[in-house]
Amino acid sequence: MPIHHAIWQVGEKPTPLHASKLAAEELLREMIIQDPRILSNDWMIIGREVPTYASCRLDLLAIQPDGSLVLIELKRHRTPRDVVAQSIDYASWLDDLTADRIVQIYAAYIGGGNLQDDFQKRFGVPLDEDSLNASHQIIIVASELDSSTERIVAYLNARDIAINVLFFKVFEHAGQKLLSRAWMIDPGETQANAAATTPSKGEGKEPWNGEFYVSYGADRSWADARKYGFISGGGGTWYSQTLKLLSPGDRVWVRIPQTGYVGVGEVTEVMQSIKDFTVPTPNGSRPALEVLENAAAFAKTADDPEQAEYFVRVSWLDTVDAAHAFNEVGLFGLQHTVCQPRAAKWRHTVDRLKTVFLHWNE
Repeated sequence: MPIHHAIWQVGEKPTPLHASKLAAEELLREMIIQDPRILSNDWMIIGREVPTYASCRLDLLAIQPDGSLVLIELKRHRTPRDVVAQSIDYASWLDDLTADRIVQIYAAYIGGGNLQDDFQKRFGVPLDEDSLNASHQIIIVASELDSSTERIVAYLNARDIAINVLFFKVFEHAGQKLLSRAWMIDPGETQANAAATTPSKGEGKEPWNGEFYVSYGADRSWADARKYGFISGGGGTWYSQTLKLLSPGDRVWVRIPQTGYVGVGEVTEVMQSIKDFTVPTPNGSRPALEVLENAAAFAKTADDPEQAEYFVRVSWLDTVDAAHAFNEVGLFGLQHTVCQPRAAKWRHTVDRLKTVFLHWNE
């Protein structure tokens, strides 16, 4: 079903704003370059009009905090089916892109900048060459698509192809133009598809084994998570959206980045914001914002839906403190807060963890 969106001026008699148009869609591309938050708070643009096959050029290329890439294509004057087909063709080119070539693309885009340095400044973590372009997403930007093309995108996404459409619309008010946007599919779902379906380079892909991987940030209190029974993520939608994948009864294996695996548990409740989440104490249930070690930091972003911390309640089956985390060469690891890995390494990792966390099935 085509997506329709409108803006109304608030007042005793609500008034809809008149729809307008951009003089050219190239203007939208320039706006995205100037402020990538139009698409996502968690993307960094690293290329524009990137040469691909023959004389074709990709509109925009972005990178995410885990080093995965985002292919961004504007519809322009092409038919909806043409832009979908073109985007998938670009994705096949992107799949073989080497780290050296990505560095070159960024240097050409920024005028000699260093991708590793700028990535660290933008995301606060070093760029891991092994995870660079380990997965990617396809994002189509359009004012509208026909129903047939929307069905094609939905079909691909339902079969774990990480593709999504961002619809935009322009309105006029008081002599100014306003931009509205809406995603066709929950961006967290697309992100999860990207993380799940593309194994590390050189690995085989397998059916998902039903076990969830969780990355629990080292800047959060694992002692609190163990004591009160939860996992969490926040500081941007990229870190929190995938928590929506979890439902009561799901089993999660938790890893602290750069430290190791620290526990296995069963999900008991769906995702909640920090403002709604409570924890059990000897004096009864209390708001997490009054109890947790990181409460002061969480409170600063609690009213921002995109930056807030989100929680999933977990009944722990077996855990260890961070000092006794289990880690060894060959174990699976990603920065995504939650994912459903299909890499062969994940099956090996779960089998190995079951020999360490002996109460995993109790």
